[in-house]
Amino acid sequence: MIKVGIVDDHAIVRSGLKQFFSEQVDLRVVGEAASGREAIDLVRTTDLDVLVMDLSMPGQSGIDALGMIRAKAPDVGILILSGYPEEHYAMNLIRQGASGYLNKECEPIEIVNAIRTISLGRRYISPSVAELLAQQLNRKEGGAPHEQLSEREFQVFLKLAKGETAGDIAKALSLSVKTVSTYRTRLMEKMSLSTNSDLTYYALKNKLID
Repeated sequence: MIKVGIVDDHAIVRSGLKQFFSEQVDLRVVGEAASGREAIDLVRTTDLDVLVMDLSMPGQSGIDALGMIRAKAPDVGILILSGYPEEHYAMNLIRQGASGYLNKECEPIEIVNAIRTISLGRRYISPSVAELLAQQLNRKEGGAPHEQLSEREFQVFLKLAKGETAGDIAKALSLSVKTVSTYRTRLMEKMSLSTNSDLTYYALKNKLID
């Protein structure tokens, strides 16, 4: 029996997934969470095989929670189920420890197949993510500027792009303001940008934020 946790801030999405998973003989939903913070608590208190997690949630997002979940529960498989198309986030998040990435527009059975694959300790690479991987390997230069960022730099970049202050970010990520400023300097250099509004423009243009 594969023990599954569902993380999404919409109760209707959670109940829809729960209903569909309950129809599969080998899946059992053992816990739910509505935010990144609750997801961290869930992996700490519940024996899980695979966590199915949304990215866009109020407070602590799936992106913020991913690293902490990885640290607390290295053996739990993490399937990101997001409204954002694969090309925006999949490569970054798989590099940061996600076991798979699916767009919410996929067929429900694909989610189940991904959970089964991930429960065996493997990564689930959908055809569209495989295509992105192939494109990246074919590129001589290492892809888009945001793909060069480390996990922390990527988190800080998204928060700055959404207009959050260094103080807000420090609090959300349990860092000092000085450390956030260091990440900001480093990511600005890597992306060849100079102001926060450049970051916001870049993120909107690349559909990394709404």
